[in-house]
Amino acid sequence: MAGDVASERAVRRHSAGRTRPPQHVMPTRLTRYILAEIMKIFVVALIALTLLILLIGVGRTLLREGLGPLAIVKLLPFVLPISLQFAFPATALFAVSCVYGRMAGDGEVATVKASGISPLKILQPAFVFAFLLSPFAVYMSDLAVSWGRPGVNRVVMLSIEDIVYRKMRSQLSYTDERFSIHVQGVDGKRLEYPTVTVHSGGTPMKLQAREGRLTLDVENETLLLELTDSRWDRGGSIQGIVPGKTEVPIPLSRTLRTPSLEETRPSELPLSLIQHERLSQDARSHAAVGELAAHTGFSILTSRTEEIAGAAGQHKFAQLEQSKKRLTRLRIEPWRRWAEGFSCFFFVFIGAPLAMIARASDYWTTFGRCFLPTLLLYYPLFILGLNQAKDAVIPPYGVWLGNVALGAIGVVLVNRVRRY
Repeated sequence: MAGDVASERAVRRHSAGRTRPPQHVMPTRLTRYILAEIMKIFVVALIALTLLILLIGVGRTLLREGLGPLAIVKLLPFVLPISLQFAFPATALFAVSCVYGRMAGDGEVATVKASGISPLKILQPAFVFAFLLSPFAVYMSDLAVSWGRPGVNRVVMLSIEDIVYRKMRSQLSYTDERFSIHVQGVDGKRLEYPTVTVHSGGTPMKLQAREGRLTLDVENETLLLELTDSRWDRGGSIQGIVPGKTEVPIPLSRTLRTPSLEETRPSELPLSLIQHERLSQDARSHAAVGELAAHTGFSILTSRTEEIAGAAGQHKFAQLEQSKKRLTRLRIEPWRRWAEGFSCFFFVFIGAPLAMIARASDYWTTFGRCFLPTLLLYYPLFILGLNQAKDAVIPPYGVWLGNVALGAIGVVLVNRVRRY
């Protein structure tokens, strides 16, 4: 009898074990469901926001430079990474705030919790998604500054001849840092009665001619101005009258050549070269210290102490200060790029639990509640940390000040969700 009872209990346990779903099945399905919802909204929002930024960026360049249609097409690949670096954090926050706000507003979060699954399991897919997205955002930021912006400048530089002619046809004038041209009319490529002012240091040179023509000399990076029957003035006095044709080379304010590492600003260097350039700049700073010390010692030794604060001494001191500032920026730059990239994670770290707490099904209401506090908190702290780090008041990793603040608030919100 006892054996029959035991056998019956074993059969019941076996039957119950076969009908009860494994504990990992529902969280796995839930994870896939949440990730699919996040990715759908993220992709659509990313495309829309990127196109909007592209239109704004290209439109601004078009209005400022007067680019033609072909130049705009060439410009698009270079503007794309610049657009994506700004679009990633906002679209990641928008996607998770929409998904979690809708789930909480429709009661899905309460249903999942009633089934015995922790609310933290619901947040886990968003955190993993944002954490994996952040390194890609860092790469896109690196690509934007090291390839995108130089590419934009190159396209504009190669289009300078077309830009000048377009502006003179519409406005009868063109003004640049190095020169300005005023004409009475433009017939094709022929400039009618051009008046050209060349700002080459000191007193500007003014040229007047019966007609003129512009061509771009790519090899020498100059704009060649061919004048016919010209008159040259400087400071109000005639310098010469040249009958026939003459060419005037005008150096351009931009350049096509790739600058050396020493000439490139830290914000335009790729991450792969910053460490090498930092070591080189450190060596240059030590050399500048040695030169200043040698100059000071020689001035004392020769009893010419007034030369310490003289022009040569001030020049060497200015070189040393400039070298130190560049070295500081080279130390900050990697921290800044990684901080900007991982803002995706910290935006989501705040946005996902905040959307669950808000319980609003409306997309824009949820996004506004999550985005505005994040925007008002993160960027002022990021700029504060960056400026303080540039002034060497705080270490280079101080640029993570905004991320740390978001992380601290995120921990509080996650704990609140855990008790949800």
